[in-house]
Amino acid sequence: MMNPESLLLCTRCSKFFAIHEKGLMKYLHTMVRVTDIEQSLRFYRDALGLKELSRKDYPQGRYTLVFLAAPGDEEAQVELTHNWDPEEYSGGRNFGHLAYAVDDIYSACKRLMEHGVTINRPPRDGRMAFVRSPDNVSIELLQKGAALAPAAPWTAMQNTGKW
Repeated sequence: MMNPESLLLCTRCSKFFAIHEKGLMKYLHTMVRVTDIEQSLRFYRDALGLKELSRKDYPQGRYTLVFLAAPGDEEAQVELTHNWDPEEYSGGRNFGHLAYAVDDIYSACKRLMEHGVTINRPPRDGRMAFVRSPDNVSIELLQKGAALAPAAPWTAMQNTGKW
C-alpha cells in the first residue's frame, strides 16, 4: 500500500501522482515519425478519432510537430513528427504498439474500415483488434470493461498482414 504522504495532488488536473525519492515523474507522450502529415492526420484524427491538440511548424529545423490525444484523455499524447525532407523510416517490432481503450470495439473497427483502414487483427473475441497507421505503426484497440459478445462479421474475419 502506498503511503498517503508520498502522493501529490495536481491542482491543475485534480489527479494524484506518486512522489518518488528522486522526484516526480509523469508520462508525457509517444513520438512517431510520419512521412505524410495529412495522410497521417486522416488516420489518427479522422479514422482513429484522436483530437488534434496542437500543431507547430519549425521552418529552421524543417519539421512539423502535431500533438494528438484521445478525447477526454489529453494528458496521454501522441506526437507526430513530420520531417519536411524525405526520409525512409524502417519500423521494427521492438517499438511495439500504441494502445487505446474504446467504448465499443465493433463500432471503432467499423469506423476505421469506413476510412479505408485494414483491420489486421479483427476483434473476433469482442475484446481486441489491431490496425496499422499509414507509416506502419501498430495500433491496438481494447474494449473497455468486459469483452463484447462475439458477433458477425468479426468472428469470420481472418488476420491480415502483420499486426
